Amino acid sequence: MGKRVALIRGDGTGPELVDAMLTVMKATGTDTEFIQCEAGLEWWERNGGPSLIPDETWRILDETNACFKGPTTTPWTPGSPKSVAVSIRQRYNLFANVRPVKTFPGHHSPLGDVDFVCVREATEGMYSGLDFRLSKDTAIGIRKITRQASQKVSEFAFREAERRKWNKVVVVNKSNILKETDGLFVEVAHEVAKSHPGIILEEVFIDNFAQQLVKNPQLYNEHVILSTNLFMDIISEEASGLIGSIGLVYSANFGETYAMFEPAHGSSPKYKGLNKVNPTATILSGAWMLEYIGEKSASKAIFKATTEVISEGKKTTYDLGGSAGTREMAEEIALKVRKFLAEPAQLQSSSVR
Repeated sequence: MGKRVALIRGDGTGPELVDAMLTVMKATGTDTEFIQCEAGLEWWERNGGPSLIPDETWRILDETNACFKGPTTTPWTPGSPKSVAVSIRQRYNLFANVRPVKTFPGHHSPLGDVDFVCVREATEGMYSGLDFRLSKDTAIGIRKITRQASQKVSEFAFREAERRKWNKVVVVNKSNILKETDGLFVEVAHEVAKSHPGIILEEVFIDNFAQQLVKNPQLYNEHVILSTNLFMDIISEEASGLIGSIGLVYSANFGETYAMFEPAHGSSPKYKGLNKVNPTATILSGAWMLEYIGEKSASKAIFKATTEVISEGKKTTYDLGGSAGTREMAEEIALKVRKFLAEPAQLQSSSVR
């Protein structure tokens, strides 16, 4: 019996990207049931209310094995609801937002080939929602860091390093200035490191890390990069430039019993309906979701097919140097997925991620 996945199509280019992902999902023959539900700015502008997520969507999320979220837009006016992603992360305690950053074969990396993983604490920090206007001229935001959340995400980072057979976790922080909040985060990372003696823990200040990321990015190859919510949000966005396009960065949000998968980029409303944007991040987030729910062969086939399409460069979108549209690139990936699944031997040596 297939698994059930809540499917949020999103705003802007979200629906067409999700359609591209579903084209590839169909090619795998998966019996996963995708249950479409509403969320995002466009829904909220029609319906209003205190949340970008309606009650019916929360019910569907509660009853499914995982969630796939297309890119959504968040209103930025004071008093407007928090983002869809933050709302879901906090409700289901999805404490680890994970973004692999790896050069695709055959696609130019502006500063050389890279391969590392960003692990972001995703439920608190500056995204805790403790943001207040004290007076007309003064506003404050409270940066909440807890031992429990820090322990969970640190443990995830060390296990990810072990899974990949890498030997270093880098904790990015600013504990010389944020002595209590980042001090606690780093302290917990060191405590967790004691249980993983084969992994080296290295501390790097955020400003130095940001510089090294554009000066000497290979310094962090085969490392897991760990940080707090806002720092890692910015770092992982910067890191996407190292592989040539944020349209290539797929991501997942993991808790202990639930997960949400999403492309790392936004909804790009100016490109809505133009069949132009790169579907790679959305498609590979979907592939990762299949791995999570147990369909590993289908996941491998999608990763291998997507890598091959990008390497060939014949059916890629404009940001990858090609002239294909969103649908055309997805259809080419789907074609190769069918081929690889029909010849399982080709998948034996393929890594999932």
